[in-house]
Amino acid sequence: MTRADAGTGPGLWPAPVLDPSAPLDATVVLPGSKSLTNRYLVLAALADGPSVLRAPLRSRDTLLMAAGLRQLGATIDDAPSGDGSWLVTPGPLRGGGTVDCGLAGTVMRFLPPVAALAGGDTTFDGDPRARERPMAPVLAALRDLGARVDDDPARPGLMPFTVRGAGSLRGGRAHIDASASSQFVSALLLAGARFEQGLVLEHVGGVLPSTPHLAMTVELLRDCGIEVAVEEGVDGAPRTWVVPPGRVGAVDVEVEPDLSNAAPFLAAAALAPEGGRVRVPGWPERTTQAGDALRDLLDQMGADVELTREALTVTSTGELFGVEADLHDAGELAPVVVALAALAETPSHFSGIAHLRGHETDRLAALATEIGALGGDVQETADGLVVRPRPLHGGVFATYADHRMATAGAVLGLRVPGVRVEDVGTTGKTLPDFPGLWSTMLGRT
Repeated sequence: MTRADAGTGPGLWPAPVLDPSAPLDATVVLPGSKSLTNRYLVLAALADGPSVLRAPLRSRDTLLMAAGLRQLGATIDDAPSGDGSWLVTPGPLRGGGTVDCGLAGTVMRFLPPVAALAGGDTTFDGDPRARERPMAPVLAALRDLGARVDDDPARPGLMPFTVRGAGSLRGGRAHIDASASSQFVSALLLAGARFEQGLVLEHVGGVLPSTPHLAMTVELLRDCGIEVAVEEGVDGAPRTWVVPPGRVGAVDVEVEPDLSNAAPFLAAAALAPEGGRVRVPGWPERTTQAGDALRDLLDQMGADVELTREALTVTSTGELFGVEADLHDAGELAPVVVALAALAETPSHFSGIAHLRGHETDRLAALATEIGALGGDVQETADGLVVRPRPLHGGVFATYADHRMATAGAVLGLRVPGVRVEDVGTTGKTLPDFPGLWSTMLGRT
């Protein structure tokens, strides 16, 4: 989708404006983490027995992951407890048919290594934009490890492609350039213990983004009894991962709330008149989720932030300042934080997020374009954005089928009357019924 298409896509949602006469005081209960849910699903499908995932996220991305794993031989059912848990029972891995990846990076990247272990051919395809998202590093590494993967010679390294599973995979040593996405590494680590020779994977590219997600993958593997070794490069960042061959242990786990999905709600607290606050229950004291960076970011921007055993609470001080921040470890927060910065009192500079150009859309270009269309001043740099606050006006905020863009538009609408967010339903990718949660937070149900 281009800016010229704005207003022609699915529906325009009038973003609600904060009411200064109705003090914000809300508790927002968030569903489980997408990143954790999809990693647990893959590991459970490869495990040596049934697993239970408690409080998993049920959204488009996780439902696509579950559907893909069912197609590859796992059984994923509602647990007998009736509490929304999933019971995952591994089965013999089998190929066949086409896995619909939607626009989910975790599905399109995590499942091909599983398909390489299956008996038979599996084709991967997805939404139109998914056919533009980079896949070449994963496919090249799989070939190095003994897999056969057929893609279109006219469009190498992109979907659609077919993994010709032979029932097993040799594994061993491979090199990968994961500078465009840490998901390339996680994809191979999650299945590595099932390779005949295990996996020795070395990152050979530039700066590795989103390293908390890699720490998450390693921690979950260790929870399943897989002793992953991680070696750091001279820059102190992880560089090489060693996964020994072995069995993947079954788990019974509760999935943490999705901290990145908390971003727009906590941003609302920072934008509210002084004293307005939002609480998110169940915020973990220790986590590998990149969304935990919200605590420091919002504190730097002027909000009061308090973490207790019960909840994270963000309270407005009535002031909102710009910030200089390197978001290479928490790029998924960038759209909402950039929207917040556009409403601040002083300029902001965000760096380390060049890789966002390869996400659901080119998020750097999209943010600069859409905030600019509302009268803002957001300029791209080589690896980020500079935001200079200016008075904004209403208008259509295009989302480019990107859930994070939609929540950024909602944040802008809190202060700017007349913002209409295109296709707000795209938020269902990781957060079911975002509009309902937003209205409830604002007391307008």
